[in-house]
Amino acid sequence: MNARNARPHKQSMSELKLRRLTEHNARLREDLARPRIRVSEASASLIRYCKTTKDHLVPSVWGPVGKSEDPYGPQANVGGCSCVIG
Repeated sequence: MNARNARPHKQSMSELKLRRLTEHNARLREDLARPRIRVSEASASLIRYCKTTKDHLVPSVWGPVGKSEDPYGPQANVGGCSCVIG
């Protein structure tokens, strides 16, 4: 193998590595710029949300759900379609 033939291959590999490192660096900078909050603030916000938002799937905490309030219960048919085959 000729030394001239090996040289461009090494340059392209080093260029590829440089491009990958540059892209990785850009992703890290984007991640660093992302707004953050403290864990204590996030957990307090989550606790506040859970205490104030009624969850129909946890009746042991919120009590029984009325049929009119239950979004997961069977819906009453209001003016539905009917088909008669004869």
